[in-house]
Parts: sequence; structure tokens; C-alpha cells
Amino acid sequence: MPSTLTDNQLYQKVKFYGKNALLWRQKFIGLLPEVQKRRLYEKKHFGSIFEFAFKLAGLSEQQVRTTLNLEKRFSDKPALKALLENGEVSVNKLVRIQAIATPQNEEELARVVKILPRNALETLVRDENGGSKPKIEIKSLHVQDFGHDGVLQLNEKVTKKLLELQKKGIDVNKVLLELLNRREREIADEKETISANLPTTTSRYVPARIQKVVRQEHGNKCSIPTCHKPAEHLHHTQTFALSNRHDPRYLAPLCKEHHLIAHSINVVVQEKRETAVL
Repeated sequence: MPSTLTDNQLYQKVKFYGKNALLWRQKFIGLLPEVQKRRLYEKKHFGSIFEFAFKLAGLSEQQVRTTLNLEKRFSDKPALKALLENGEVSVNKLVRIQAIATPQNEEELARVVKILPRNALETLVRDENGGSKPKIEIKSLHVQDFGHDGVLQLNEKVTKKLLELQKKGIDVNKVLLELLNRREREIADEKETISANLPTTTSRYVPARIQKVVRQEHGNKCSIPTCHKPAEHLHHTQTFALSNRHDPRYLAPLCKEHHLIAHSINVVVQEKRETAVL
């Protein structure tokens, strides 16, 4: 009896049934394309496949249409089609990657879509479609904004100094470029110095000096060029478990979604290596 359960027992039971309800719903959805092909709903005296799906599983007409459309889109992509038909992955996740799925990349996508949550899949699709390109609009040397919309921002003090240089006939573009190049060299030199004296470690903590130089290079944003989200993780592009080093040359600040994508790619690469060995 539910009334005899503790709060924790009740929660665990509800959680268990809810998880399994979603799983069986996915399995049901995966069978709909075959139900449609056989017109099984007519044989069982349902007016349409939409009535069939609604009365048996509470699915909306849109959910049914989405499923049937996906099955058609995946007709030349067997790995993705199998995920749909077997109910291994939800339609909500599959519909997010359909726009970038091709016969050439579908096997890799089939692996990735099982690992990544929906938000990360949306980010992956945006990246594949070119992302959002920042705009630089500097029509004249006045105070500009460099906010979330990607427009350059110079404060009055900097603008004044640059205008003074320009009035003297000095090429301010050259001055700025030299300063930026010097900054890049200094950061690169600092990273090389740290790397040359870097001990191995089992600790996942990234020392403050290394965090600082990575922050100097990338700021507080995700290091993916088309992404403007805050960085939440320092990703080791050189697998830490193999190197046991926090080498700043192989560290990239990433947002949550791109960090998940990076690790999903590592999993796919590892699976390919294991398959090749076998």
C-alpha cells in the first residue's frame, strides 16, 4: 500500500515507474512506422494511426507525424533508423540531429546522440551549421559597444588616445596589431615556460597559475569561436588520464554543452579504436 511507504520509498517507486514509462513509450513510438506500413490500425478497427497512437499511448497527432517523418528522413541512414525503430533514443533527441545527418556521418551521430543531452545536441547542430557569427562594426573611431551582439566597445579614454595618435599621422591599426601580437607572444611564452617545468600529478585541480594564463588567452567565454556562452569547464584536449599533466597548451575553457560534446567525441574515438583492434 502506498500509504505504508516512507517518503524516500515512495519517491524511488515513482521514479522507477516514471523512467520505465518513458522507455516503453519510446518503444511504442518506434513501432509506429511499421504499424503505418501494415495499416495495422485499420485491421484493429481504429479510424487512423493518430487515433491508434492516442488511444493506446496518449500520443498527440504531432508526435505521430514527427515520428513518421523521421522514419522517412532516415531511410538511407540505417544506424539512425534503427535507434528510432528500437526505441533506443527519444524522438525529441533524434529530431534535433536530422538536419545534419548524412549517410556519411550517421554512424558517428548514432553514437553521439545516445550520449549527449538535448541541449548539447542543439549546440552540436548549431556548430555544424556554422554557428552564429559575431559582427564587428567600426565605422569610425568613436565609443563602440562590444557586448553580446558582437559589436566592438572602446571606452572614452582609449578612444581619445587612439585619436591623438591618429592626428599625429600614426597608423593606429598598426599600433593595435603590434600590441595584440605582443600579447599573443607573451601568453605563448608563458605557456611554454609552464609546460617545460610541469610535473605529473593525479590531482584534477588545475593550479592557479595555469588557470590564469588560460583565462588571459580565452577570457571567461567558451573557447569555441562561434560560442558566446560562459566557460564552465577546463577541458583537457590531451587526455588527462593518459598524460597526468595540466599542460596549458592543451587546455580549453568550454561551456557545459561543448564540454559534453568534447567528451562524447572522445568516447566515439575510443569505440572506433577498440573496434579496429577487434
